[in-house]
Amino acid sequence: MASNERVYLSIGSNIHPRVARIKQAITMLRQSTGITVVAVSDWYETEPWGKRDQANFYNVAVALTTTLTPTDLLAQLHVIEQQGHRERQIHWGPRTIDLDIAFWGARKIQTTELTVPHAHAAERNFVLLPTAEIAKNDPQVGPQVQTMLAANQDTSWIKKVRNVSEKDD
Repeated sequence: MASNERVYLSIGSNIHPRVARIKQAITMLRQSTGITVVAVSDWYETEPWGKRDQANFYNVAVALTTTLTPTDLLAQLHVIEQQGHRERQIHWGPRTIDLDIAFWGARKIQTTELTVPHAHAAERNFVLLPTAEIAKNDPQVGPQVQTMLAANQDTSWIKKVRNVSEKDD
């Protein structure tokens, strides 16, 4: 069952090599059955959110379409995280790779495993700004992101990284 709804992921890493880890995750998304990557935002370097005493993150947003169910997409994201050696040891702690479903069209999803829009999306510059960049023409997600940005009180810094490459990481 194909859907014209766009799904937006937030992808981040703050454990060296950040750039290679994010590029690997995007490549794996592109190779996944039932997933079509339609846009990738610019890259952003961001201050850690929640637990500040750790390295800065690199973050991107990815827009995709999928024939997968939300549960199946989440499972695929977990596979990609596992292949990127993700370990869940410290809440909001350092991450080799983190893939979150931030938005799924106009859907509201609330299960024990998944909340969409992401429970903290409205509070995080590193989710909202990259997503706004690639969702501006999406009639379902663009307005949600703009509303969240207007009310956002996140004061953490975020800067666009030009010409990102592994040698800069």
